[in-house]
Amino acid sequence: MYNEIPIEEHPFEPFLPDNAKILIMGTFPPKSQRWSMDFYYPNKINDFWRIIGLIFMSDKNALYDFGKNTFRLDSIKTLLCEKGIALSDTGKAVKRLRDNASDKYLEIVTPIDIDNILSKMPDCHALATTGEKAGQTLADITGTECPAIGKSIQTTLKDGRNVKIYRMPSTSRAYPLALEKKAEIYKQMFHDAGIV
Repeated sequence: MYNEIPIEEHPFEPFLPDNAKILIMGTFPPKSQRWSMDFYYPNKINDFWRIIGLIFMSDKNALYDFGKNTFRLDSIKTLLCEKGIALSDTGKAVKRLRDNASDKYLEIVTPIDIDNILSKMPDCHALATTGEKAGQTLADITGTECPAIGKSIQTTLKDGRNVKIYRMPSTSRAYPLALEKKAEIYKQMFHDAGIV
């Protein structure tokens, strides 16, 4: 039965602005029926874009279009390019061990090729993960320890690049921390990375 679980390939290309200073990674998108847009953090009940709105626009709803019931993708991409924020996920191919979006039941079959992604972003010296599974996966890829939530570690990658690796709180509403508290932790990371 286990072998019958299909392997899902990541539906999105990494979003890599030329000026990226930081690469933020989750684990893998939810199933497409939960998407409100074809982009990272597409689930309307995930708070990633509300956190970004709070930090950069002082409004948790700045990147949400209530009339269309979706996120403002053009505004999101413009903001990411202006600030130098890249997005990817740590899973390139996965199996869902249960029919849901929970990281707990995701098996990463193929992790991302972090060296290839970073080769396209010479100014990127910070990596961040949103959640426990993404944090542990990146630690496995880089041969480092997974930092505590809200903390970072320093390491040198294979290409000789010195990077800071952050483990951020999950932006899922299932993670029991108030939106404003999550935003404070993310804002500190962006401050450290020279973005705010």
